Amino acid sequence: MRAAPPRSTLPVSPTTALLLAAWLAPGLAVPRPAAASESVRQFVQSQMPGGTGRVEVSLGTLNPRLQLAPCQRVEPYLLPGTRLWGRSAIGVRCVEGADWAVALPVTVTVWGKALVATQPLAAGALLDGSMIREQEVELTREAGTPVTDPAQLVGKALQRPLAAGQALRLEHLRVAQTVAAGDPVRVQLVGPGFSVMAEGQALSGAGEGQAVKVRTENGRILAGTLRGRTVEARL
Repeated sequence: MRAAPPRSTLPVSPTTALLLAAWLAPGLAVPRPAAASESVRQFVQSQMPGGTGRVEVSLGTLNPRLQLAPCQRVEPYLLPGTRLWGRSAIGVRCVEGADWAVALPVTVTVWGKALVATQPLAAGALLDGSMIREQEVELTREAGTPVTDPAQLVGKALQRPLAAGQALRLEHLRVAQTVAAGDPVRVQLVGPGFSVMAEGQALSGAGEGQAVKVRTENGRILAGTLRGRTVEARL
């Protein structure tokens, strides 16, 4: 048990407060109500960013050995540094009749639209429209950022294999290598008020938008950014 933190959260109704207090403090002569789960779910949903998707909240249990003084009014609040995503916790504190605060385990399951693989995909595969489809998935099932826009896949290859129906995450993707060390490339030399094209040779592999070093025909080594098969080097 610890001292209650500063109050800067959304209050709950007196009825909800009594239900939660009865649930958390067995000393009160009120049975644990099913409505407590709905009350916490509504509080968690109120804290989720707009456009998060469908949210389901499952409440955990407190340590049965925990002894809490009877409380006439409680309120939930966000614990500092807590992300309401997957396994998490919210704070519940007494604001009338006692002075305690506890962390209540919760599991926040978020469902939303994301791109999933239509077939098993091997590591290194270059993605196209036939390999993906949009589908509602459990966004909290895996770590990482779900891919929601097909434009995010342009020029990307898979870092790891994916199973059919598995959601794509940004962490699954890498820039596909389009130029290998030793490949001939065009070099665009850009300076103040001028642009000159030359021929060169890539000294390392790279993909669209990545940095790469090239050797020009006269032996000069430059660093630039790969755009297609052209390296843009600024002088």
